[in-house]
Amino acid sequence: MKTDNLTYSFLALRDKLHRSAMAFLKNDEDAKDALQDTFFNLWRTGEVETEPEARNKLFTVLKNICIDRLRKPRTLGIDTIDTDKLEIKPIQFEDIERYESLLTTGLTDIQRQIYSLVTHKGMEYEAIAEYLNMSVEAVRMNMSRARKKIRDNYKQLEK
Repeated sequence: MKTDNLTYSFLALRDKLHRSAMAFLKNDEDAKDALQDTFFNLWRTGEVETEPEARNKLFTVLKNICIDRLRKPRTLGIDTIDTDKLEIKPIQFEDIERYESLLTTGLTDIQRQIYSLVTHKGMEYEAIAEYLNMSVEAVRMNMSRARKKIRDNYKQLEK
């Protein structure tokens, strides 16, 4: 009967819940989506025993979903961007090589070689292991370490 109490309470309170969501979100479609998410989240957990409990949980979960939606950064649709005003700078091949060189600093020779074979030649780990006369696990380990180092270098470049 958990779902029955929830469904009954949701249907009885739908208008109040919708008005509450509208007070937060100011958009009818967003409010309807928040209502749907609220019901689904509570229905999925199935932890509603009584109608008063259902009412309290419905309003609490709705409030939290609305707050999450307000905190989430808004994205613009591609059709809302004026593409005539965008300045597109072509990337030169030398720039790509320079950035890759900066990102791969600190890699060992074997890590650099494995990274190059994976990213530039598209080779599988098994083929690289055979080519370099290594185990597949050693290739994976070196590639993992190379990716970690590149990720760390990228974070340093961002600063």
